[in-house]
Amino acid sequence: MMFWYDHNVSGWGWFGMSLGMIVFWGLIITAFVLLFRSLSRPAPGGSPDATHWTPPAQTSPEQLLAERFARGEIDEEEYQRRLRVLHSTGADLTKH
Repeated sequence: MMFWYDHNVSGWGWFGMSLGMIVFWGLIITAFVLLFRSLSRPAPGGSPDATHWTPPAQTSPEQLLAERFARGEIDEEEYQRRLRVLHSTGADLTKH
């Protein structure tokens, strides 16, 4: 008979139901966490006043020149010459 009068569940039945409830609540919690994270994330190209938005890091010309020198793309003489040009150009730009 199919448990018409006696609805006792065996050990495997309890195990299956317990595992099913853990999986069910795990899926519900995961869905809420993913929904919350997707709603709190700023949209790509969003406004700069979003909570987690940070401006892109800008590298100064001196830093770029130093990186090229460190990589060996230019020698010390070229580095010094270009650095002088950068500093003289910067001083001229601030006068205008």
